[in-house]
Formats: sequence, C-alpha cells, structure tokens
Amino acid sequence: MTRVPDLDLVQVLSYGIPLAFLAGLIDAIAGGGGVITLPTLIFMGLSPGQVVATNKLLAIFGSASSTYQYFRKGKIELNLVWRLAIIALLGSALGAQLVLGFKNQEAFRMIIAGLIIVVGILVVSNKRMGMDNHYEGLNRRTMLIGGAGALLIGMYDGFFGPGTGTFLMFLFVRYLKFDFVVGSGNARFINFITNLGAFITFLISGQMVWAIGLAMGVANALGATLGARLAILKGSTFVKVVYLLIVLLVVARLTLGA
Repeated sequence: MTRVPDLDLVQVLSYGIPLAFLAGLIDAIAGGGGVITLPTLIFMGLSPGQVVATNKLLAIFGSASSTYQYFRKGKIELNLVWRLAIIALLGSALGAQLVLGFKNQEAFRMIIAGLIIVVGILVVSNKRMGMDNHYEGLNRRTMLIGGAGALLIGMYDGFFGPGTGTFLMFLFVRYLKFDFVVGSGNARFINFITNLGAFITFLISGQMVWAIGLAMGVANALGATLGARLAILKGSTFVKVVYLLIVLLVVARLTLGA
C-alpha cells in the first residue's frame, strides 16, 4: 500500500497554498506552473509517484479555471483545439503509463532543457512572433502539425511534465501562427486535457494525496483566474515577456533539479 505522509498543516498553509496560487497565476499566462508546484510537493515529503500524481490533481483546478477565463472572452480557437484535445488526451494517458515504470530521468531532463533553450532563442530572435494572429484555419497543414505536436506534448506531459505549457505555447504561436493571447488560451485548453488524462491514470494507481492536492488546487485555481485575466487585459506583448521569463525558470528547474 502507498505510504501517505503525515499532513503538516503548517507546511500547507505557510508555503503550499501561496506557492500554488503563484504557480496558477504564471501558468495561466505562459505555462510553467509545474516548476513551482513539483518542488513544493517534494519538500512536503511525498514520494516521486505521489508528487507527480498529486500535482496532476491540483493542476486540474488551475487549468480548468484559466481555460474558462480564456473561453468566456473568446480567446480559444475551439474548432481546432477540441480536435487536438482528443489526440493530446491519448498521448497524456500513454505518457503517464510509461512514467510509472521509469527510474532514471537525468539525461531526459537535460535534453528537454536544451530544447526549451532553443525555443527561447527562437522567440527572442523573431520580434514579431506572436504579436499578430495569422492562423490559417483548419487546413491539412494545421491538422498535421497540430496533431503531431499535441500527441508528442501530451505524452511528455503525462510522462514528465515541466515545460509542457512552454512547448504548447510554442506550437500554437510559432507553427500554427496564433498571437500570444489566443495561443495561451489554446495551450491552457490542451493542457487541461493532458492533465485530465494523466489524472485519471494516476487516480487508478492510488498515488493521490487528496488533502494536499485539494487544498493547493483551490489556491491554484484562484491564481489561474487572476493570471488569465491579466493576460487578456495586457495583451500579447505582456504574455511574450512572461513567457520568456518562464522559459528561463523552466530551464533552471530542469538543470538544477528540484
């Protein structure tokens, strides 16, 4: 049976909830909330399986909340993302199955960090990227690139996680030609689906620490609501700046460890 750590109310209230709120806020703007919540859960004494599973539980709250905010303001391309969501859901569930038997992630972590650095360089080098919306509609190119990206990123999210939002934003802005605000809304929708797929898998595994996940989940949702509203209000330039900061944060998290 999975050992459940003693719940330290002081830990949850003093840094668990505030950090979950902060993670929800930045994740709703540009992704990357997991780089905050994963180390937080580790510091609480959870096992690796419990950390990943409980993080998916709290992430469900934040991603659902931010998705709703973007949806109500018309900042999600629904005709596209519901199609990609099905592919991402399958990828996420598969990735979650793989991680249960995977032990050594060090080399994988370094590869992902390198890829995210490349993403950051490409965004910085193209000053107009994501400033305007040039989405081409549901053509063959969109579905091929979007489908392949959704599958691979979904698998990565279920398997490992940190940087998922960063990759999703890059997919929508660089390759599907959305501006940063709509790109962020689309990314939040897909991220919600990948979280859901992994959540269902980990729910069956019995790794959830419900008391911590639910408490931090509420805080994460409140932060995500604020973050999404800020992104919509401030526009693509603001989101792009935050996105680049998150790229640096994710790289630091992956290279330095939890």
